Amino acid sequence: MIIGIGCDHAAFTEKQLLIEYLKDNNHSVVDFGCNSNESVDYPDYAHALSKELIDKKIDMGILICGSGIGISIAANKNKGIRAALCCTSFHAEMSRKHNDANVIAFGARATDIKSMYRMTDIFLNTKFEGGRHQTRINKIEE
Repeated sequence: MIIGIGCDHAAFTEKQLLIEYLKDNNHSVVDFGCNSNESVDYPDYAHALSKELIDKKIDMGILICGSGIGISIAANKNKGIRAALCCTSFHAEMSRKHNDANVIAFGARATDIKSMYRMTDIFLNTKFEGGRHQTRINKIEE
């Protein structure tokens, strides 16, 4: 699976650790930045990743900022993106099962790296249930 990942300055360290983790688990990774802990604007990275996901150049996305809120809001401004800010394993599972989320978002200042690893695994390995949930996704997309 090809995973896109992007962050702002508040989550640079976590992004680097997640890249290593994903590669160790046999995923290809496309790094959308940022490339240091120097202040940047998170929408730039959310939009860059979203464009590539919409164009099917990556299969799923991971976005991280300080709280996870801003970067997920920015990603969700792109038609076809369903970014879910996840704080628990339950959120990661349900974002896929019921919402067919294609981007998981984390808050680096709110979630420890081991929890991010666990939620990433759940997110990437959980299938969308479809059915009545697809009807709801269609309404979101309209």
